[in-house]
Amino acid sequence: MKTEAIFRNNEKWIAEKLRLDPDYFRKLPEGQKPEVLYIGCSDSRVTAEELMGAGPGEIFVHRNIANMVPNTDISAMSVIHYAVSLLEVKHVVVCGHTHCGGVKAAMEQSDLGILNPWLRNIRDVYRLHQEELDSISDQEQRYKRLVELNVREQCINVMKTPEVQKACFERNLQVHGWVFDMESGKLTDLHIDFSKILSTIMQLYKVVD
Repeated sequence: MKTEAIFRNNEKWIAEKLRLDPDYFRKLPEGQKPEVLYIGCSDSRVTAEELMGAGPGEIFVHRNIANMVPNTDISAMSVIHYAVSLLEVKHVVVCGHTHCGGVKAAMEQSDLGILNPWLRNIRDVYRLHQEELDSISDQEQRYKRLVELNVREQCINVMKTPEVQKACFERNLQVHGWVFDMESGKLTDLHIDFSKILSTIMQLYKVVD
């Protein structure tokens, strides 16, 4: 898409919003109260608001390569802090997707330069679940399973943060692991047993009383 087309589309978008609601842009700066923090992949084919049918102010979004939540990433940690502690979202969603280039790259033995330390986080997920993954003979199925396991591990990383631990106990914040299937357009809830995971996490990673 050429930049000129983007600005033309912007003008059309403004006109359409004003046609539906003349006060749309007057109300937009009044603030936000999203109920969901969505942590997803930067992939240009996977847009959070569109696949969930959400409007402005409904979803607080953080995206990076392969929907990662490493504790060393100050961007991800800042987003979680802001969304959970200040916006007081009710749900945190980590959403992976099929045909994820980041996950696929992590399964290959190749030097990808600056991406190497980032992809190492996904390779660590593979290492944690190597026995299960290596038992899957079909490469495509193994890759899809790694997508799911990566979502699970990033949800666990979310739950290691003090803001989330506090919100889980004080106001029943919910954490969810989802996968978006590009071939069907469907969102799948992995139904991860976070109550069991949280009790285990609190034995090792508890940071709040």
